[in-house]
Amino acid sequence: MEVQTFPNEIVFFDLETTVPNKTGQHFHILEFGAIIVCPRKLEELESFTTLIQPKDLSVVSIRSSRSDGITRAKVTNAPSFEDVAEKIYGLLNGRIWAGHNIRRFDCVRIKEAFAEIGKAAPEPSGIIDSLGLLSDKFGKRAGNMKMASLAAYFGLGEQKHRSLDDVRMNLEVLKHCATVLFLESTLPHQLEGKWQSSSKIMTRSRSNYQIAQRAMPYSKGSSLVKMTQNVKNLLSKAQGSQTLQSLINHSHSLLR
Repeated sequence: MEVQTFPNEIVFFDLETTVPNKTGQHFHILEFGAIIVCPRKLEELESFTTLIQPKDLSVVSIRSSRSDGITRAKVTNAPSFEDVAEKIYGLLNGRIWAGHNIRRFDCVRIKEAFAEIGKAAPEPSGIIDSLGLLSDKFGKRAGNMKMASLAAYFGLGEQKHRSLDDVRMNLEVLKHCATVLFLESTLPHQLEGKWQSSSKIMTRSRSNYQIAQRAMPYSKGSSLVKMTQNVKNLLSKAQGSQTLQSLINHSHSLLR
């Protein structure tokens, strides 16, 4: 594959895979989704998603426990990973990789998939893992720090568990988190930890399917959401040079 480098571009990506339930079983990629993000305006420039058919269709469930889940029927006529490997390589190689828990999961699965077809895996110019970046600061507010919990915290709706939907949600979550951290760093004594309210949401645990109440800081139409949106707009316009990377670096310094 031709080597391409895009050191300043950010690609948010996500994988949907099978979940091994026996010792020795492997993860099989069922879907890949990615968006290329402008580092100055934080806008989506390009997107790509594809279902992927594993070599052994029997590893895919006939039915899915999720409303938008991937079933065997959905991937039966999908391309194999080898068929889309060149496109995935071109999207990922040389760019900054971003996503939720990608260091421990998605990056590993990508390398495994390329190794399985005997081709060199793409390499990032840097990695932004929103799980590691935000766990310390937002873990106290957003529960278990899964994407679904973070999305609920910011009133962004339910996680779809489909690759393209999830990466777009990941970008929005990261924007919101970075904005809150930025505001809190400006007036730490007045703002830090003051975002929560007594509102409640209902969430369903994937592990035990029991309904539980969790505190929700604000609704989607609240004044805080409008304020953070206005701040984000100001940040993106300020001096015409504010990048996502610099904002993340600033946020990261607050977590140390």
